[in-house]
Amino acid sequence: MPVQQFDASDAPPGRVNYWGYSSVAFFAPHWAYSACKVGLGPVNEFRDMVKALHQAGIEVILDVVFNHTAEGNHEGPTLSLRGLSNESYYILENHKAYYRNYSGCGNTLKTSTISGYLILDCLRYWVLHMHVDGFRFDLASVLARGVTGEPLEIPPILWLINTDPALAGIKIIAEAWDAAGLYQVGNFAGERFAEWNGPYRDEVRRFVRGDRGLCGAIAHRLMGSPDLYPHLKRGPNYSIHFVTCHDGFTLYDLVSYNHKHNEANGEDSRDGANDNWSWNCGVEGDTDDPIVRSLRLKQAKNLFVLWAMSQGTPMMLMGDEVLRSQLGNNNAYCQNNELSWFDWDRLSSQKEFLSFVQQLIDFIQNLQVFKHDEPLIVTSQPILEPSITWHGTTLNQPDWSEDARSLSFTLCYRQHGELLQIIFNAFWEPLIFELPPLARGQYWQRIVDTALPPPQDFCPIACAPKIAQPCYQVDARAAIILMAKSW
Repeated sequence: MPVQQFDASDAPPGRVNYWGYSSVAFFAPHWAYSACKVGLGPVNEFRDMVKALHQAGIEVILDVVFNHTAEGNHEGPTLSLRGLSNESYYILENHKAYYRNYSGCGNTLKTSTISGYLILDCLRYWVLHMHVDGFRFDLASVLARGVTGEPLEIPPILWLINTDPALAGIKIIAEAWDAAGLYQVGNFAGERFAEWNGPYRDEVRRFVRGDRGLCGAIAHRLMGSPDLYPHLKRGPNYSIHFVTCHDGFTLYDLVSYNHKHNEANGEDSRDGANDNWSWNCGVEGDTDDPIVRSLRLKQAKNLFVLWAMSQGTPMMLMGDEVLRSQLGNNNAYCQNNELSWFDWDRLSSQKEFLSFVQQLIDFIQNLQVFKHDEPLIVTSQPILEPSITWHGTTLNQPDWSEDARSLSFTLCYRQHGELLQIIFNAFWEPLIFELPPLARGQYWQRIVDTALPPPQDFCPIACAPKIAQPCYQVDARAAIILMAKSW
C-alpha cells in the first residue's frame, strides 16, 4: 500500500487515513513510517529497508496513487498542486472552481499534461534512487483520460511509462479501472502493464458461493483469462488473479457476511462497495453454530484452492492465511485500530488453516505447470504440453450449461512427471466424478480434499493416500486435488 507522504487527517471526524491513498508529496517516503523523522531519516531508512529485502530475495513493488491528491474538491485544503497551478494539474469543470471527480476522492489529476511529466520524474526517482522493483498504479484508468476527462485511445503518460529507458526493467501493474466507470481490464494501454483481474475476483466469488452458469467463465479464469487478453502476445502471468485485496471484504468476511457493515467509519455505511458477491453460509457475522463455522472454513479453503490452481500471477491479502476479520467492514481505510491491525496471536489460534495455506502454496511452487509462462493447450488427448483437459462428472464431458455448478480438469506436463486432477463441486449436494485412467504402474493419490478435517484436508505427496477406485465422490461444496504417482 502507499508509502508516499500522505495526509493522515483526510478522513471522517475523529478518524485517521490509515491506508495512505491520500498523497501529498509523491517523492517523499511517509515520515510517520520512519523511526528517524528528521532530515534524510525517512529516505535513508527506506533505502536500507529495500536493500535488506533484496538481500532476502524479496522484490519491492510500490502502490502509487497518481489519480488524485489529498487536496480533494473545492472544499479541500490547499497543500501543493492547487497552490502552484490549479488548472494545470487538475481536470476542472466548466466552472473552474469545481473539480471533475473520476477518482471518487474529490479531484482528478490532469495526467495528459504537466502532471504526466511529474509522474514520470517520480517513477524514475523511486527506481534510480530508492531502488524499487516496480509499481502498482491505483485506479490506473484515470491516467488514460485527456484534459477534459475523455478516454484517450493512446494516452501519452501510459506510453511514456511503457517506453521510458529508466523504467525498462521494472514490473508495472495496473488497476485497470477508475471510480467513474472507465473499465479497461483486457485492453489497458501499452504492452507491458500487467493487470489486476477484476473479473477473476468477482466470478470466483460467485462460483464458490454456488451461483449458476459460471463454469465457462471459471474455465477462462483458471487458464489466465485468455478471453480477456486474446490480442496480447504474452503469457498468462500478466493476469494478476486475486480473491481479496485491501479494498473490500477479507477472505473470512467473504464467507461470513452478506452485507457490508461500515458503521464504524462514520459515513452511515454509504462508503465501500455494495456488490461483494459474498455469502454468510446461513448466519450474518459471528456465530457459535458448528455447522455454519465448518462450512465457512470449507468455503475459505475452496477459494484458496481455486486461486492456487489458476494460471497467472497469484496475489493474496495478508491475514487471509489466518482468517483475519474486519467484522464485515469492507472499507477500513480510516480504522487505525484492532479492526485493521494484524493479530499475530492468530498464527497459533488458526495454525491448522495456516498450515493448509502454507502447504498449498509450497505444493504449487514446486510444480513446473504453474511456472510455465505460456497459455495451456486445451486438448482431450494431451500430445502437446503442458495441457488442460476439461471434464464434468463424466470424463471429457464438461457441463457448460446455465445450471452447472461443478467443474473438473486434468493438468498434464509429463516431461516433468506432473499429472493432476482437480475437481470443484460448488453444488450443495455430493457428486461422483469419473477419474482419468492411468498408465500401468501409476495410481492417483489424494493431496487435497477440503471436506476433510485437518490434517487430512492436505496430505503431502510423500504420505498422500492412494485412490484405488475409478471414481471419486466429492462432498457438497468441496474442492479436490489428486496427483498421479508411479509405483
